[in-house]
Amino acid sequence: MLFKFLFYSLLPLLFSLVFLLKWLSTPKTKSNLPPSPSKLPIIGNLHQLGLLPHHSLQSLAQKYGPLMLLHLGSKPVLIVSSADAAREIFKTHDHAFSNRPKSSIANRLFYGKDVAFVPYGEYWRQMRSICVLQLLNNRRVQSFHTVREEETNHMMEKIKLQSSSSSSSSSSSPVNLTEMFMSLTNDVVCRVAFGKKYSGREGGKKLKALFAEFMEVLDVFSVGDYIPWLAWLNRVNGLNAKVDKVAAELDKFMEGVIEEHIDRQQRESNGGTNVEDGGHEDFVDVLLRIQRQNTSTAFPLDKDGIKGVILDMFAAGTDTPSLVLEWTMTELLRHPKVMKKLQNEVRNVAKGKEDITEDDLEKMHYLKAVIKESMRLHTPLPLLVPRESIQDVKVMGYDIAAGTQVFINALAIARDSSAWEGSEEFQPERFLKTSIDFKGQHYQFIPFGAGRRGCPGILFAMTLDELVLAKLVHKFDFSLPGGAKGKDMDMTEAPGINIHRKHHLLAVATPSSC
Repeated sequence: MLFKFLFYSLLPLLFSLVFLLKWLSTPKTKSNLPPSPSKLPIIGNLHQLGLLPHHSLQSLAQKYGPLMLLHLGSKPVLIVSSADAAREIFKTHDHAFSNRPKSSIANRLFYGKDVAFVPYGEYWRQMRSICVLQLLNNRRVQSFHTVREEETNHMMEKIKLQSSSSSSSSSSSPVNLTEMFMSLTNDVVCRVAFGKKYSGREGGKKLKALFAEFMEVLDVFSVGDYIPWLAWLNRVNGLNAKVDKVAAELDKFMEGVIEEHIDRQQRESNGGTNVEDGGHEDFVDVLLRIQRQNTSTAFPLDKDGIKGVILDMFAAGTDTPSLVLEWTMTELLRHPKVMKKLQNEVRNVAKGKEDITEDDLEKMHYLKAVIKESMRLHTPLPLLVPRESIQDVKVMGYDIAAGTQVFINALAIARDSSAWEGSEEFQPERFLKTSIDFKGQHYQFIPFGAGRRGCPGILFAMTLDELVLAKLVHKFDFSLPGGAKGKDMDMTEAPGINIHRKHHLLAVATPSSC
């Protein structure tokens, strides 16, 4: 009896010893991991991100190299900070890094059925195809030229009105360009996506505040995504409640928009009007048409899928273009000679014409160079949207395990002194001497990402930004309030994932006599 007791008591220990001896005798292949800064228990390297992660990671990369492995909580994260390393991710191993890490906030806001944040797979391929071929193709983008021109002209009138109302006073009132740009992009995207804008309508201010909250919570770092057992903190600090509130209000709004479109289409169809001619459809119209036609696909487009894609378009189509305009005007105010050179180009092209149109933009090479240089110095989303590896892969000689997240520090790459002469200086002329572009083929300049998960809305965003900037410098001369000089401008960035100015951009706009 005693022997049997001892036997069964020692049996687990015996098996453990056998397993340990076998494990110790098995040859080990040591992984060649990228360099890493030392980490702390539980939080890993989270404390080293700081309020402006793109700058903190750029500083760390200068010490540890262009490929650096961090641990954010329990998650391994590869930081990419050079054009050569980015080429490995976006081109050589594009498929291996085609996934997106799970984001609890994005999943709740976009129903887990958008394009930007969904995992790699057949559903993503289907939705990406819809965006590229149906919503953001060249013909569709050009069909909205009237919307862009009407809304930019409306903004010019608002600036002119503010300027004329203040001209009688002893000191001119500055125009809040930050608010102007955000309102403009909001109105354009609303008209393109929903068929109408909401500013100036009943409930317009409430909706604007809702969209602002939407962008705010989307910009929040969720600790539970990196330290799962601390996810309860989001309940305590109120983040979960805020995300749920925003998601519920957005869903109610989107439900109303979709039902309104369905009712209108039914009325027009009964009246014999063709609502599917493709020329004047907004994004909701297009997606509803696809929903009716593509019921046999592997993933039929349902109502949540329509909502997710539209919210994707809204998030990307409002914030990024407005940030590009804001930072471009900031640099022009800091560099009066560049501003003058740009005005001369635009006004020469527009000579004899009352207004600028999109047809004129192709002749404005310096304008395009100014916008490129602004995006190089102030990449709107400096760390892009994170990727995640779906398999073990070797990058530049280092072993990267499946499930590793990847942050591409596009800002650090765009300011890399080994790739750019005078990398910290604003020199638009550099883009007049090179074919380097932002469409994902030149890895030293990737503000919109690259590869299969690059941004599909480049044409939409850049057409709007070029038109707005051309009209601004054509119609107005700009100066800083109180006679301040460009060198005195506050260039502080606000904390967050996107590069916002800490303080709104204010400028005095004087109507030009040209």
